[in-house]
Amino acid sequence: MIVQQIVEKIKNNQNFLVVAHANPDGDAIGSTLALALALQDMGKNVVAYNADPVPDVMRFLPHYELLLDQLPSDSNFDIAFVLDAGGLERTGLPVGDLARTIINVDHHPFSDFGDLCFVDTSACATAVLIYRILKGCQYQPSLAVAKALYLGILSDTGSFRYSSANQESFAVAGELVGMGVDPWEVSSNLYESHAPERMRLLSLVLPSLQISPCGRYASVSMTLETLKQSGASEQHSDGFVNYPRSIRGVEVALFIHQVAENLYKISFRSRGTIDVGALSRKLGGGGHHNAAGAKINGTLDEVRTSVFMLLDQIFS
Repeated sequence: MIVQQIVEKIKNNQNFLVVAHANPDGDAIGSTLALALALQDMGKNVVAYNADPVPDVMRFLPHYELLLDQLPSDSNFDIAFVLDAGGLERTGLPVGDLARTIINVDHHPFSDFGDLCFVDTSACATAVLIYRILKGCQYQPSLAVAKALYLGILSDTGSFRYSSANQESFAVAGELVGMGVDPWEVSSNLYESHAPERMRLLSLVLPSLQISPCGRYASVSMTLETLKQSGASEQHSDGFVNYPRSIRGVEVALFIHQVAENLYKISFRSRGTIDVGALSRKLGGGGHHNAAGAKINGTLDEVRTSVFMLLDQIFS
């Protein structure tokens, strides 16, 4: 069983790297921090890394400062845990050069790298898979670990609103609450402690709303100039895709945001009928049935036109 194999690797090694995908969401941060803290509690040497800083709304987590965005120059590890990444390139690190063994823990489809590959697409979040591993280690989570795991589950299930919110998600969340996690503390920090820059940015993004003639898909867009004008950073746009998604009749929502000159990232969200993961893979990206993303070269109008044409074909 894969969990037991991972448990043996933890027992028999001392130096660990824990890393997730760049531009981290709640599951990436929660999973990374939870595993890193737990390994430390087990007496291991641990470096937790993310290419980007911990988002402001997640800095209520105890010991969030453990996550580094630079590695010591002489870094070398027995084991590298790569979490929630989908692919090694999303970590921003040459992981294969840094560790003897790579353990991939993920719930995204088509995530098939690593010496040990623990991928379960039925899991609501990578945080749940970390919870299974810690249980296999017979580790009793501290409150700090429990909070981090709860954040990952809450974030990736959309506060238990998405179809990924299965029986296990509620069961594990309940156990974490039993360990002392305060659901209000986590949700209020995650969803109700936004910076003023985010609100200014949102006020500039919402006027870009476009709804298809059929009413079944809708988008909002953000350029680098919009970011500059608002004084915000990219992390402040997290969750903007949910605004077009909330429109009655919309089955697919898009957040199109510029990441460089003539390069745009598209975040897709589906209500379940349309597999946006498959759509994203056609565009060179990836993701889940209901949540996916891709990067496309071109101007904003060109990107919109090409993606809208694909959606028109789907909905015709």
